[in-house]
This record gives sequence, C-alpha cells and structure tokens, in this order.
Amino acid sequence: MPEIVPSAEQMTMLVGKPLYEIWTQLCALIDEKYDMERLWGSGGKAWIYEYKYRRGGKTLCCLYAKGSCLGFMVILGKDERAKFEEIRSALSPAVCRKYDEADTYHDGKWVMFEPADSTEFDDYMKILSIKRK
Repeated sequence: MPEIVPSAEQMTMLVGKPLYEIWTQLCALIDEKYDMERLWGSGGKAWIYEYKYRRGGKTLCCLYAKGSCLGFMVILGKDERAKFEEIRSALSPAVCRKYDEADTYHDGKWVMFEPADSTEFDDYMKILSIKRK
C-alpha cells in the first residue's frame, strides 16, 4: 500500500491553519526528543490521515487528522499504566480525565487526545517519556 503523504496545503485545508500550526509544533517537539520512523497512512474509519511514530516495530504515538480536528493517541500497556499512575499528580486534570475515560483493550489503554492548542504538550511529553526515555 503506497504511503499517503498530504502536503502542508492539504493539511491546512483539512484541519485549518491554527490546528495545522498545532500539528507542526507537536511534531517538532516529538522529533526533537525522539529519533523515530515516521509513517503516513490512512486514518481508518474515523480519521483522514494517520501519522505514526515508531521504531523497532514499537509505536510511540500517532497523530490523526480530519476536518477541523486533530488527534494525538498514545497506547499504554500494563506496566506503562502503572507508571502513568506514578506521575498522575504532575499532569493536568484534563489529561487525567482523558486517560480515565479511555478504553482499555487486551494490548493496553488507548488514550486519544484532541489538542486544540499547545497547553497540554508538556503533559504529552511526560506521557511519552513513560513509553521511551
């Protein structure tokens, strides 16, 4: 399956200029801290695009885009959920609420954030550091 790579213009048209700026800021933060493969794909039924950060077959996180909406997903396994509880007091109530409301599957807790600004980025980085230092 060929990789679907949208242009900056296509992304801006899809999510709008303010959200595209949020997308690029979040990607820059992740790129700065992690040396990962970055893969574009179809966003499945719910999203238009998926942008996955992974290395060695393990996914760090995924970003998603659809009409006027961004998604940032982190899947936390059993051990990672225990580590989340350890840092919970350092995270914002909104981020903890998203975590608490997220569905838990056999392979972990799938937490989907929908950033509308950069206020939760520090928390996202703390959560990513649970997955990979």
